[in-house]
Amino acid sequence: MHIRPDDKRVVITGMGAVTPLGLNVADTWQGMVEGRSGVDYITLFDASQFPATFAGEVKDFDPLQYMDRKEARRIARATQFSLAASIQAMADAGLERFEEDPIGGDSSAQRSGALLGTSYGGYTAAELAIRDYYERGLSKVNPFALAASLPNMVTSHVCLLFNIQGYTSTISTACASGTQAIGEAAEVIRRGKTDLMLAGGVEAVIIESVLAGFCAMRAVSTRNDDPAGACRPFDAERDGFVIGEGSTVFVLERLSHARARGAHVYAEVLGHASSTDTYHLAQPDPQGRYAKLAMRWALEDAGVTPDAVSYINAHAPGTPLGDVAETVAIKRLFGERAYDIPISSTKSMIGHALGAAGAIEALACVKAIETGIIHPTINYHAPDPACDLDYVPNVARQADVRIALSNSFGLGGQNACLVLGRYEA
Repeated sequence: MHIRPDDKRVVITGMGAVTPLGLNVADTWQGMVEGRSGVDYITLFDASQFPATFAGEVKDFDPLQYMDRKEARRIARATQFSLAASIQAMADAGLERFEEDPIGGDSSAQRSGALLGTSYGGYTAAELAIRDYYERGLSKVNPFALAASLPNMVTSHVCLLFNIQGYTSTISTACASGTQAIGEAAEVIRRGKTDLMLAGGVEAVIIESVLAGFCAMRAVSTRNDDPAGACRPFDAERDGFVIGEGSTVFVLERLSHARARGAHVYAEVLGHASSTDTYHLAQPDPQGRYAKLAMRWALEDAGVTPDAVSYINAHAPGTPLGDVAETVAIKRLFGERAYDIPISSTKSMIGHALGAAGAIEALACVKAIETGIIHPTINYHAPDPACDLDYVPNVARQADVRIALSNSFGLGGQNACLVLGRYEA
């Protein structure tokens, strides 16, 4: 592994999470280690007429713990999640709202940025406005609905809250969004544009139209008699993914900046990469060629050899084609050593949180590095000869995780890979 100079090294100093397993990092991680499922029957709407009636919902979330009632009504559920996770991450990092420089120099506000990933952003607000218009008339349409529905609002409201005036963007690369957002945010810091970035992913689209679309694609599990056991990555009886939701946000800092303020460092962002399957809109390349490229390029960016990787958090949504393709890609890159690397699927417990998935899975990697525990792939009961690697089945495992690889492969052939490592002073 090559060591960059301190002003090019990017470390994680704060974390926040809102997931189907918990409303903060500690509860989410405990659920992961316990192998607890956050998937259950849908309560956000009546799903009884759908082929799939369950999802990984965030439970008992109260936006009023993070904002007043007026603001909560004006923003979409996804933005509520991103604000909550960001508030947690900033508090964890020991940071408050950024201030102006009274003499006009580059202030902390101008040297901070935000970059979140999402597939749909505030799509729920748009759907509600359309429904209100057709069912109740123009006068009943929420005047804030259009703004609330824009994908960039999940980032913009975070910037407003913390007075972030520097580099800001929102990435929407389907299921790769959260992973790519973290990697690109690290690049912004390395380029010298900011000292600090809030980065992560968010999604909240457990709604009728999205579920209907995925059901029409026959992409989701229909195991209605067993919601908690429905998402079965790498298992021979897997029958599709489960929709999830949530958010994870990290505080990324230039190492020299973090050291100067005495910040606690959880892990280091060593490298990242993206690639595109030029194969099919929805199906992965069965040879895993382009997923392999994303992993290889990410390791090269990190200056890490395949032999150094001690854990892989797989994309692994539980689809018949996707899990095999990812297994093939891992074998193509790591060769025989692929059989010695522990691999697990966070989605087995929370479902597929789409644009938030990669960020939540990055959290699992950071906690594995920090605690020496790899969370399991739950619901793994029937081995599939085409998926024959070590998927840490059903029970968490102690391991010395120094370097973790996190994969995200999305619709449209969007691939992203993140390399996270133990911080070495």
